[in-house]
This record gives sequence, C-alpha cells and structure tokens, in this order.
Amino acid sequence: MILDTNALSALADGDEALFARLDAVPELYVPVVVLGEYRFGIEQSRYRRTYERWLDDALGDLAVLPILEPTARQYAKLFRELKAAGTPIPTNDVWIAALCREHRLPLVSRDSHFAAVSALRRVVW
Repeated sequence: MILDTNALSALADGDEALFARLDAVPELYVPVVVLGEYRFGIEQSRYRRTYERWLDDALGDLAVLPILEPTARQYAKLFRELKAAGTPIPTNDVWIAALCREHRLPLVSRDSHFAAVSALRRVVW
C-alpha cells in the first residue's frame, strides 16, 4: 500500500486504528512527493526534532517511490482525465495517484477527493 501524507502523519502519531488497518500489509510505500509534504510539515512543527528522528527511523521500513518517466506518463493521462471530468485535485495528489496507478497499489488516505481518480483504490481508516 502507498501512504498519503495524512497516513504518514497518523503513523508518526501512533494512530492505533491505522496500525490495525496496516497490520497484515507486507510492504508500505511512500511517494517522494509525500516525503516532501511531510518534511515541510516537520519544518513548521514545534516537535521538529522528534518527528525528524521518527522519520529517519521509519524510512528503514518504508520503500520510497520515486517519480520517473512512467510516472510522468500516468500523471499526464490522469491530469487530462480529471480536467475533462471537471474534477481537479491538488497537483501533488495527482502525482501520488499516478504512482498508485503505475504500481497498481491502493492508497491509504483520508482525502476524499481521491474518489475522483479512476482505477484507484483508497483505503480509509
């Protein structure tokens, strides 16, 4: 499963409901875009050092998904689909959804706007 930023934040905060949902998942993935969003949040947090340490430790157990040329193809196709349907979503989330479609993995997120993305399964906790 691929983690959205709100899922990564919930992991950092010890969300038991999320832990229960992910208990049997063999591997968790984090898009590089999510890492950027999360690190931006850390920069603004008064608990910056705590979250930085947590992230450094967590990255040993998470596979980071880079944005490569196949991702860019998915992004372009998805962006066109969303625009044609009149259902835009934030740009970073288009990249995240493109990675989900490219790797054929579900997304763990509480953001309901991902429902506008075809061929994307969203897991909510």
